[in-house]
Amino acid sequence: MNNVILVDPSDKQIGISEKLEAHKKGLLHRAFSVFLFNNQNQLLLQRRAEEKYHSAGLWTNTCCSHPSPGEFLIKSAQNRLKEEMGISTSLTPLFSFIYRAEFDNGLIEHELDHVFIGTFNAAPLPNPNEVGEWKYASIEEIKKEIEQDPESYTFWFKLIYERVFNYISNNKK
Repeated sequence: MNNVILVDPSDKQIGISEKLEAHKKGLLHRAFSVFLFNNQNQLLLQRRAEEKYHSAGLWTNTCCSHPSPGEFLIKSAQNRLKEEMGISTSLTPLFSFIYRAEFDNGLIEHELDHVFIGTFNAAPLPNPNEVGEWKYASIEEIKKEIEQDPESYTFWFKLIYERVFNYISNNKK
């Protein structure tokens, strides 16, 4: 039921796989990460629910997942944002990148991750099966927390947060 889109390094679809199978074999698949900032340039972070199949209990960006086969990428990101955080907002594509991470439980995250940003200025209504807790934090606070306790953040967040923060800092109104 939960399928991911297998891609080549140029993001061309080459197949479909069951999500857990793709993570067991480390197959490159399409994903997205959403970063929502409020008007004070604070990022809405979530701590992943303890029941997640990897990176449980770790802090990360506002929302992340995999697009469904046949669904437009940005629409999939917006749908997942609504399902996971109870948020509806417009999103802007920022960049994409490929990463590979092996986890202690034997799963391998090998993703072509599309990063989106947006604005949100209220309290989310998170799905407790997905999100353990949430908070808004400034760029400086997040950088300090990662420096002091990097193991409390997801692998992919630590790969991309500086690029997103640089974009936000360079495009302040």
